[in-house]
Amino acid sequence: MQDDFKGHGVFSWNELITTDLESAKKFYGELLGWTFSETKTIYGNTYLVALKGETMVGGMMLKDGNVPDDVIPCWDPYVTVDDVEASARQTEKLGGEVILPPTDIPNIGRFCVIKDLQGVCLNLITYEADTHD
Repeated sequence: MQDDFKGHGVFSWNELITTDLESAKKFYGELLGWTFSETKTIYGNTYLVALKGETMVGGMMLKDGNVPDDVIPCWDPYVTVDDVEASARQTEKLGGEVILPPTDIPNIGRFCVIKDLQGVCLNLITYEADTHD
């Protein structure tokens, strides 16, 4: 990940929440020329890192066990923040809601899920200093 994506307020990651990981892998792999590296989510489920050449461009995971039942399959963006805890507190002060409190992603950083005043959800993330250099 380029340092530009580590700046506060910048979209830095996108992941697909899907009910059919293999179909998504085939579709996006053929459509966009992506290859995939398999790892695990923080809950121990399969997570696919999408690669364009050697560059990480996004991720994919099954909805099952990773997100609440009421979340429909979708692309799920992350925005970098300097301090995820402070941003979670600020969300609430501004009238938004913290859906998932700041949570560690080992070797990546800390993230939370917020909901704005219109009910739109977004992931906020603070990366570890040496992540994706």
